[in-house]
Amino acid sequence: MPQAIRDRAGEQITSRSLLRRFGTPTMERTGMMPVEITKEEILAVYPKVAQIMADALGCDVEQVGLGVPLIEGLNAESIDFLDIIFQLERTFKVKIPRGKIVEDARGDLPEAAFEQKGHLTEAGLEHLRRFLSEVPADRFRSPMKVADVPRLFTPETFCKVVVRALRAVPGGASRG
Repeated sequence: MPQAIRDRAGEQITSRSLLRRFGTPTMERTGMMPVEITKEEILAVYPKVAQIMADALGCDVEQVGLGVPLIEGLNAESIDFLDIIFQLERTFKVKIPRGKIVEDARGDLPEAAFEQKGHLTEAGLEHLRRFLSEVPADRFRSPMKVADVPRLFTPETFCKVVVRALRAVPGGASRG
């Protein structure tokens, strides 16, 4: 039986704890309209994001395509996400708060309307589909366990996380 991966505090790292830590990318709002991330913004940070991922996953940077699923395509594991986030924060000098990705995917939808008993509701799944627009529609299956959301993550997902984090700090957009 594989040994559990534990964080510095000795707590077991699970898909659920990763979701609490990293969530699913941020929905910035100007009034009621989400601010779109442009392809240019994604491509501006992608080379560094791809290199960080290649280093963390022990693969060639050429394998880290924008749309490659991190878990199924590049064999990422829970501990790899921790390393990737740490390196992204350090490289881009941003903070990616615990639970930010899921919180942003949920948007203004109450938690009870987003998930119930560990599964995304239909409304939650729809929010997630819109938020993770880079993920092909056929990868969203109903019912979907909240713990399976990280299986949807791609390098582009994390490029968007970085762009949103850079937008949140003064002068950040120019630091890619």
